[in-house]
Amino acid sequence: MTRIEKLCVDKGLRMTEQRRVIARVLSDAADHPDAEELYRRASTLDPHISIATVYRTVKLFEDAGILERHDFRDGRSRYEEIPESHHDHLIDVHSGRVIEFRNEEIERLQRRVAEELGFELVDHRLELYGVPRKTH
Repeated sequence: MTRIEKLCVDKGLRMTEQRRVIARVLSDAADHPDAEELYRRASTLDPHISIATVYRTVKLFEDAGILERHDFRDGRSRYEEIPESHHDHLIDVHSGRVIEFRNEEIERLQRRVAEELGFELVDHRLELYGVPRKTH
């Protein structure tokens, strides 16, 4: 059983075989696939899965706090399992590749900014957009 399948069971979600396939595809994903890409991957495992089933399932998983949806300015909602530890994202605007990173200096600065404005930081999301530097 994958981690996502276990989270679904722990949260009391009914796990159909098609939901299990989608959970496995999500657990195996090293990237941040959108629903269309999830459908392509899942349909190779179960050709009876419909795109509507994928959309309903990712919405169910998102509402249950299992998946996190990202909109990386490319017009597609992309998904990842709710991470065990916080990380931020750098998006290559040419290829769409998403690089996860964590930087303690940025984390400290964000907390400091919130404190200076009279807030205690409880959550945040940082997305950086860039293009590869040309090397000479």
